[in-house]
Amino acid sequence: MKQLTLAVALGLVAASGVAQARDNIEIVGSSTVFPFSTAVAEQFAKKNGGAAPKVESTGTGGGMKLFCAGAGIETPDITNASRRMKKSEMETCQKNGVNEVTEIKIGYDGLAVAQSKNAEPIKLSARELYLAVAKEIPQPDGSFVANTYQTWKDVNPNLPAHAIEVIGPPPTSGTRDSFVELGVEKGCMLFQGIPELKKKDEKLFKEKCHTLREDGKFVEAGENDNLIVQKLQANPKAVGVFGYSFLEQNADALKAVAIAGVEPSVATVMDGSYPMARSMYIYAKNGHVGQVAGIKEFLAEFTSEAAMGTDGYLADKGLIPLKADELKASQDAAANLKSVSVNSLK
Repeated sequence: MKQLTLAVALGLVAASGVAQARDNIEIVGSSTVFPFSTAVAEQFAKKNGGAAPKVESTGTGGGMKLFCAGAGIETPDITNASRRMKKSEMETCQKNGVNEVTEIKIGYDGLAVAQSKNAEPIKLSARELYLAVAKEIPQPDGSFVANTYQTWKDVNPNLPAHAIEVIGPPPTSGTRDSFVELGVEKGCMLFQGIPELKKKDEKLFKEKCHTLREDGKFVEAGENDNLIVQKLQANPKAVGVFGYSFLEQNADALKAVAIAGVEPSVATVMDGSYPMARSMYIYAKNGHVGQVAGIKEFLAEFTSEAAMGTDGYLADKGLIPLKADELKASQDAAANLKSVSVNSLK
């Protein structure tokens, strides 16, 4: 009986060891950052051998939920993000035992509004973009009414009489967050009384300036940006929203819509003249280093000059490189596993 008990105990220990050991890195998060992480994963596997990191495209918000669900190795080691982590997300991490998280800025991306190459060219201001997609629009007396604009010509008589159809990402996507904050909100802020509303009542401001139409004029296309390309090709009168890097990868089928007279490009994103530029990030669990093979080495590869430098292989994939001092800061964060402070987040 004692021998049987010992055998069972050893079996449980062995099973426990299997459950606790993982030799491949697991990465989730942003669909925009996905191709960059995938490229690094491929290079990492070539240089180090062994199992290649597993990269999944779940959207920034979905990735944060998975990443912050717990500290155990059954949860992801790294999450990609096309926006900075929110304070509320870090608080969820901490609540679930994920107390130390390294934040690494990997580069820049422009949030592109694009159309089929076969479409009649259209140029939009931030105000026109807002009026096309907002659920409610402000009135001179300070009230808001339901958005009933049906065509671009309704928004501005100088625009085409095409029905409004803007195809974009779902609420779980960091690209959706960026579109709302960098595009829609900027247009909303141009209306009388809105800057004052933001100072007076932040919650009401977000409700009115961040909520998109639900009447079919703004169409959610899921986390797969390729689906947006297909929809734009099927309807050349529609416009789509996704990262500049994806637009660059599909330059044979798509063209940019200028916003406020500026088209997204490496130059306009880097110099700040393009109004919808954003930073890209990855987040790693410090507690998984040592439990999962290769995390520090993967972060070192990601932040290397060969990957993130001006002439690095991620630039070839469409990532807009960091400036020299920012790259050094990211390399330092990766090497030293610098934990992000919850108080530094919004």
